[in-house]
Amino acid sequence: MADLATPQIRRRSLLKRILPRTLLGRSLLIIVSPLVLLQVISTWVFFDRHYDTTTKRLAQGLAGDVAAVVQLLVREPGTVDRLQIFRLASNTMHINLSFSEGGRLPANTTRGSLNIFTNTLDRKLTKALDDFVGRPFLIDTRSLDDEVEILVQLAGGVLRVLVPRERLFSPTTYIFIMWMVGSSIVLFGVAVIFMRNQVRPIRRLAQAADSFGKGRDVADFKPEGAAEVRQAASAFLRMRDRIRRQIDQRTEFLAGVSHDLRTPLTRMKLQLALLSDVTEAQNLGSDITEMERMVEGYLAFARGEGTEQPQPTDLAALLRDVVAQMRRDGVVIDLHVEETMTLPLRHEAMRRCLTNLISNAGRHGEHVSVRAGRRRRAVEITIDDDGPGIPEDRREDVFRPFVRLEQSRNPATGGVGLGLSIARDVVRNHGGDLTLEDAPDCGLRARIWLPV
Repeated sequence: MADLATPQIRRRSLLKRILPRTLLGRSLLIIVSPLVLLQVISTWVFFDRHYDTTTKRLAQGLAGDVAAVVQLLVREPGTVDRLQIFRLASNTMHINLSFSEGGRLPANTTRGSLNIFTNTLDRKLTKALDDFVGRPFLIDTRSLDDEVEILVQLAGGVLRVLVPRERLFSPTTYIFIMWMVGSSIVLFGVAVIFMRNQVRPIRRLAQAADSFGKGRDVADFKPEGAAEVRQAASAFLRMRDRIRRQIDQRTEFLAGVSHDLRTPLTRMKLQLALLSDVTEAQNLGSDITEMERMVEGYLAFARGEGTEQPQPTDLAALLRDVVAQMRRDGVVIDLHVEETMTLPLRHEAMRRCLTNLISNAGRHGEHVSVRAGRRRRAVEITIDDDGPGIPEDRREDVFRPFVRLEQSRNPATGGVGLGLSIARDVVRNHGGDLTLEDAPDCGLRARIWLPV
């Protein structure tokens, strides 16, 4: 079964590579394929019927004229009569005649032609001369540019007949081909213009969805185009509004809860200052400090989904600023930026994301390496450290909110397990992604890619 399925899969993959990938290309293929098929069928019918019949009638007319001349020459073999017959044929039949006294065709010439003719004209003319003349003959439709030569064997010699090529060709052939090609070009041009206008709203919808996925504003987008495209665009706008409402509600909820928690925490700190038992106060103070750090984490998470709008940002300058700040805190960082890269970014959100990742790398390793550069249609940022790393089967877990892997990283660093969640949300809100993998020199690598 696998051997039988393999050729089918290969044929399908080959067909997919051959067929156009865009909607415009496939739509034009749907329009052009029947047009080409219609032209092929029409051409076949024309050449098989009209052209074949027309050529047959012209060949029979010429063969009848040659047969009449032959009959006259046979009845009036004299030289004077022969010249009169030639003159009459030239004036009325538009054929030039000459006679070679004592001439002979090749010995193996019988009724018909010595050559095996392949085109329609040769076949029809051979058949007509064979039917009307009834004598050995030869025809030559290729040697002369403007004339067709016919040699007929008579009793006293060879009759040479030169016929203008126009007598055997119908101009309707060229007119038909010109009309077919011309009308096809016009129809194809109209189809291209029409289909481009129909595809443009779909492209705008795709661009709006892509921009919204990258966190950019699509306020100027409005439904247009065919009814189905308008329906899809309206559904996209409703989805955009629902997502915005959900994000706003979540952000407001987190921010409100975090702010409300600060008031009781402040009262608890004041009460602790009045306690006489120093040991219990220290223990409670540690708990309150932990709670404050958690509240700050919630606020940071809420701010990550705030209303900050993307602005053209120099990513290289942003990286240098973040690295300079980390270096002032004592982190050893090697920074390499390949070129100047300006992207539409939420400046503060991306700063928090990079600060979080670089500070994590600095806490868990002794040396940090930051690299940034363009990779095809994206910008890639890698942050490597030489720390203990994270097990491969747990790397996706650390992106979940409130997940901490103290057994794989430094347990004394603190945090509430929101840092990587916030970082990935920030990157994905820009249309990119954040992944974790092994660093080249052991440790952990955080890889960010952002669309250009």
